[in-house]
Amino acid sequence: MDNFMDWLFAYMSKILNGLWQGIVGIFNAIFQFFNFPALISQLNTYKGGFNVLAWILCVVVVLLTYAIVAGLIILIVAGIRKYIRFRKTIVGNEDLLEEIADLHRDVIKLTEEKERILAYKFDPSGVTYQQVLEYFNGKEPAAIEGGAAGQLQPAAAQDTKKPAAAVDPGAKRFYRLSAVDEKYKYYVPPVYEQTLSLQELCDDIRNFACSNSKLYYEIKTIRLLIAGLASTKLIVLQGISGTGKTSLPYMLGKYFQVDSTIASVQPSWRDRTELFGFFNEFTKKFNETEVLRRIYEASFNDDINIIILDEMNIARVEYYFAEMLSILEMPNPKEWKIELVPSSWPSDPEHLGDGKLTIPQNVWYIGTANNDDSTFAISDKVYDRALVVNLDSKGIPFDAPDTPPKLISYSYVESLYNKAIVDYPVSQETLQKIGMLDLYVIEKFRVAFGNRIVKQLKIFVPVYIACGGTETEGVDYILATKVFRKFEGLNLSLIRDEIRGLILYMDKLFGKGEMKESIEYLQRLQKMTY
Repeated sequence: MDNFMDWLFAYMSKILNGLWQGIVGIFNAIFQFFNFPALISQLNTYKGGFNVLAWILCVVVVLLTYAIVAGLIILIVAGIRKYIRFRKTIVGNEDLLEEIADLHRDVIKLTEEKERILAYKFDPSGVTYQQVLEYFNGKEPAAIEGGAAGQLQPAAAQDTKKPAAAVDPGAKRFYRLSAVDEKYKYYVPPVYEQTLSLQELCDDIRNFACSNSKLYYEIKTIRLLIAGLASTKLIVLQGISGTGKTSLPYMLGKYFQVDSTIASVQPSWRDRTELFGFFNEFTKKFNETEVLRRIYEASFNDDINIIILDEMNIARVEYYFAEMLSILEMPNPKEWKIELVPSSWPSDPEHLGDGKLTIPQNVWYIGTANNDDSTFAISDKVYDRALVVNLDSKGIPFDAPDTPPKLISYSYVESLYNKAIVDYPVSQETLQKIGMLDLYVIEKFRVAFGNRIVKQLKIFVPVYIACGGTETEGVDYILATKVFRKFEGLNLSLIRDEIRGLILYMDKLFGKGEMKESIEYLQRLQKMTY
């Protein structure tokens, strides 16, 4: 054992001596590196035989030596700083995870509180402010029990001998809609204008915008808007800012002498309650929106009612407008119903049956959309059901005669639509060309027209012709905005040659340069691949 202790002492002495020599060596190296008097004395010893080249090499060697050492020091410092930042990041992530865990626990507590609140029946007519405060401070219902109506009592613990306070069926829960009932109680329909054709209507609207609001729109834009509203209830006006997207439907309401209802879409919109409102279980009242009131009022009149969804894609359209997108696609207008409340009260508005509201036909929905970083891309589901009108340039000023507004009924405009479909049906030759183009697009791009697009085309094109356009222009616009727009979702770099072939095929089918809008759009897609 004595030998082992002697070895351990010798071993540890050797190790510690080595460490000490290493530390001394590091400090000695640093001292020698910066011992400038000794280095200068050494240089004086040998410089006697230096020529010009030797002096140059001497300077290079000295500079290179100190540069290498400086580089090593910088690398060491950078490594230390990087490690410190890495450690701070780890610590920050751990703190963030702890905060998330705390928030999660708070959410659980709030959820439990919500469930506890919903477990009680509220009759707000007799609840006092002090009782509500006591309840939310955590006191049990027995602590505020006094027999007065409107107290908070557990549903399961109510005395079966005492009937719960019943909701007054005579109370009105739809204030705005009930006010509409009162407004139209003695309503006498006005005398509507019934002399204009669709072409005259488009010209009149354009002149009205110019003479009354100093808004200048191309006649093609007005024709697309009026014809589009024949094929769908939803129009999307998109383009750069400042081209009059919101002003156009607002002016249209002024022209028809029925002001448009503007719904300013907010980024937080996620469901239909943003459009229509919601039923408040506490107050037993329905929080109605202006959009709901306008839709309900439209069921009493034959006016053209316009609802503007301003900045519609600042939130996801397919979220807050999803139910309407489905309803407006139903072939039978009698099925266009939305459920506002699950049951009916005797005091409910006149046109609200079983808590459901029938969406009237005489309502047009026009949305404006900007394409920038603050907005969402509009999905194919919306584009397929809507008609897009592109406003990419400011209108050129022109002179127009003084044009007064017109009171035109929806029924009259609808009759003009139906007449146009009969008088200007899409020719069989054009339908055959469209069928051939459909097969070509399916083969080359795996994109199909779809029955919805063909149905819209058969309505849009005749009305567009009646508005003063041509069949080729109408077909061209539908193809560009409904079919070829879908190419944006494809890999453009892989279909560049196929796009060139498609342009040549369209020139062959319809005549060279006839499908101007579609070809210009396809050429823009080609440029995006370079």
